[in-house]
Amino acid sequence: MITIEERVPSVDEFRAIAQAVDWLDHFDWPTIAAALDASLFSVVAVDAGTPVGVARVVGDGVRYFYVQDVMVHPDHSDEGIATDLTRAVLDWIETSSAPKAFIGLFASPDAEGVYEEFGFSTADMTGMHRLIG
Repeated sequence: MITIEERVPSVDEFRAIAQAVDWLDHFDWPTIAAALDASLFSVVAVDAGTPVGVARVVGDGVRYFYVQDVMVHPDHSDEGIATDLTRAVLDWIETSSAPKAFIGLFASPDAEGVYEEFGFSTADMTGMHRLIG
């Protein structure tokens, strides 16, 4: 049975899931511990003591929140874990935020359906980003 734990994943747990989903190149590993510790909220999906999914929230903790790093081990991809992780972080945001808070995220094409289910949309917005270095 999968359980959702409200906690920050360890670097090793985070790395194992990132490796399983082929996202090792998405992170700056020398700084990941500090990044994880700076999360506003995090959850870890655990199956028989083994982490199989993670999600976290970053932002200012008042008005702006970003759902970040939702990852589920491919062996568990069709079990609704991404939905459960997303629900957990959104529930936390809704109870922690000011009225009319902004919740943003970047989604891979494969994950768009999960987020649309929670009311996310690309309507009237253009997402942009810039990488440093």
